[in-house]
Amino acid sequence: MSSRRDFFKYAGMAGGAVAAGAVSRVALAALPEPVSQTGAATMAPLQPATGRPYNPVVTLNGWTLPWRMNQGVKEFHLVAEPVVREMAPGFKAHLWGYNGQSPGPTIEVVEGDRVRVFVTNRLPEHTAVHWHGQRLPNGMDGVTGLTQPAIAPGQTFIYEFVAHRPGTFMYHPHADEMVQMAMGMMGFWVTHPKAPTPLIERVDRDFCFLLSSYDIEPGSYTPKIATMTDFNLWTFNSRIFPGIDSLNVRRGDRVRIRIGNLSMTNHPIHLHGHEFSVTGTDGGPVPKAARWPEVTTDVAVGQMRQIEFIADAEGDWALHCHKSHHTMNAMGHNVSTLIGVDHSGLARKINNLIADYMVMGERGMADMTEMEMPIPDNTVPMMTGEGPFGSVEMGGMFTVLKVRAGQKPGDYGDPGWFKHPAGAVAREWGAALAEPSRAASAGGQAMPRRDAPAAPAEVRVRKPAGGHGAH
Repeated sequence: MSSRRDFFKYAGMAGGAVAAGAVSRVALAALPEPVSQTGAATMAPLQPATGRPYNPVVTLNGWTLPWRMNQGVKEFHLVAEPVVREMAPGFKAHLWGYNGQSPGPTIEVVEGDRVRVFVTNRLPEHTAVHWHGQRLPNGMDGVTGLTQPAIAPGQTFIYEFVAHRPGTFMYHPHADEMVQMAMGMMGFWVTHPKAPTPLIERVDRDFCFLLSSYDIEPGSYTPKIATMTDFNLWTFNSRIFPGIDSLNVRRGDRVRIRIGNLSMTNHPIHLHGHEFSVTGTDGGPVPKAARWPEVTTDVAVGQMRQIEFIADAEGDWALHCHKSHHTMNAMGHNVSTLIGVDHSGLARKINNLIADYMVMGERGMADMTEMEMPIPDNTVPMMTGEGPFGSVEMGGMFTVLKVRAGQKPGDYGDPGWFKHPAGAVAREWGAALAEPSRAASAGGQAMPRRDAPAAPAEVRVRKPAGGHGAH
């Protein structure tokens, strides 16, 4: 993990961030100094130096927002602003976020804390902040036009409420939401319990990340904000594999992973090598009688899921969305299926005209991970990531849970690749094999057709002559 000192910039944003008349000079002087981070490394947990004690979380490829105590009130300062987010090495996006990053910093409080959040707007349009899942006064709910006036560019607003119940929550805009959410405005909120409770066990490692999606054309920097379904980048905390850090734990640790979904579709999050239980949602802890073992949990839009397990199996275990297109980068939606098509003769003819022409997809898509064909600047390959045995052929919502016996308590550093015991890795079999059994039956049917065809029909495709050849 990188040092916080390397990434925090105590920028003097407050002086120029608030328009004249919005907040007086006296009030402005009372604001907590805004803290910003622009690096993409996972920061170590922020141990509470003031206020009630708690067991802090680790935000994947992110950080926790510092606070100050002011006469018993825990004060934070969020700055909504344009940011540049490195989504993977070699690929940066121009997004909107908070305090230098998208998602914004995680806010951690304790049940019963009185919280005051200053929100300064440095965007080119108005905004507001909704505290997703919180029980609070209606006027603090953050819905522009309904519960509050909009925060105009240059203004600072104050939200103040008591964190009444422990749990896993989010914050995001409720103003021009289609644009601001598509541009990356979101953040995590964790309320820790103030006292031990049988429904919330103490864990050794507590991670959190948000699921989001973007439509950024190869070679460009800014998301297309009007996209509704055809996204091409699927992210954990606005990072895409191989730019997502691993979750590094000690064998025997009790691990909690908090996942929030602010994308436009559901995500079945799957963990290899372990079973887990869903122990909480944004509605609160799940009663123990309602829990059962899973290896995949579906996180729907606007939901939070909190999973827990004992990391008792050493190794490098995949953690990913189980929608296959969500583990690819810069995915195109108009790629023809060419599997089984012999291009050899055609490729030779085209190479006489176009020297760099390459055939793609006739044996599947895995070959594309090893091609060194040029791609536009500020783009990452569709499937990439180099593991200890070769290409991982993944992208998007994919990372690794690294479980090690020698990982020290509190050490979140990457231990490197797992060293497998001798004979414990799948390998090629060199001896002769008998012919494998194969199913020959085409399967039955619930009832016979009235007019059965005399002979099997072969489907042939004929493209229309005009107008709609691309359909």
